[in-house]
Amino acid sequence: MSTPEEDIRPVVTVTLNPAIDQTITVEALRPGHVHRASAVRRNAGGKGVNVASCLADWGTPVVATGLLGSGNAAAFEALFAAKGIADRFVRLPGETRVNVKIADLAAADTTDLNLPGLTADTDALDRVRRTLRELVLPGTPVLLAGSLPDGLPADSYATLTADLRAQGARVVLDSSGPPLAAALAAPDLPFCIKPNRHELEAWAGAPLPAPADLLEAARGLHRSGVAVVVVSLGADGALFVADGPALHARLPAVNALSTVGAGDAMVAGLIAAFGADAPLDGVARLSVAFATAKLGCFGPNLPGADAVRALAGQVELSTL
Repeated sequence: MSTPEEDIRPVVTVTLNPAIDQTITVEALRPGHVHRASAVRRNAGGKGVNVASCLADWGTPVVATGLLGSGNAAAFEALFAAKGIADRFVRLPGETRVNVKIADLAAADTTDLNLPGLTADTDALDRVRRTLRELVLPGTPVLLAGSLPDGLPADSYATLTADLRAQGARVVLDSSGPPLAAALAAPDLPFCIKPNRHELEAWAGAPLPAPADLLEAARGLHRSGVAVVVVSLGADGALFVADGPALHARLPAVNALSTVGAGDAMVAGLIAAFGADAPLDGVARLSVAFATAKLGCFGPNLPGADAVRALAGQVELSTL
């Protein structure tokens, strides 16, 4: 007979276009001027990798897969070893891209410079599909996250979602632009999506300036068949739409050491709450707490579980 621990299925994260995030901290960013950096950090990243890292900090078993350049895989391998994340990435010749992030302390903001990376093809995607067939059982939570590398068609996430739905997986999608649009136009929809305001506006093809506009767009996606729609609003928290009343959740402003990866931490909180079969208010509390807790850490990391739970208890919820 299996033990409760054996019944826990690891979360699977899929990152097709990971990156090494190089964060450079300056006192105040002034375009056209010479700056002296106060700190430089390099972290293995990409949306799915960041989510896997936060989930591992929470104590959730995680398997990470996707496409990784063999030329500079050491940073990722060190992260996976340090956090106990199972590494099932498909290696490709070449190097994973490097993203330069300039953290402006005066403005409490970050400027991103995303460099080009690997070029993939349908054979590389098929290798990931075969890996997922080995990993996924009915009920497995699977995250599809981030942009697509050059060479992969825009419907790659739609293809993976159809595969995973056929295997009985619960799919969370966090992407934007054409890959998100293709996935939302496909017959097999993900269980949950988490666009931010700008990504939702890009999908809608129109500005959504008022909270009511965002809410109606999210409700439209829910009516189309996406079970849970979460719209992240940065410092204003997030909207949560599922069956029943929609919710707005937020925490008071905190001093942020780094905003890099806060949205990914929110996705990790969503997945952790789904794994605990939390109701929508519990999903809102935990995901906003994850995002806020991450603001106090550099890189894709969370503080201790007690600190995260304390923040979850402070989340302000309102029914819309």
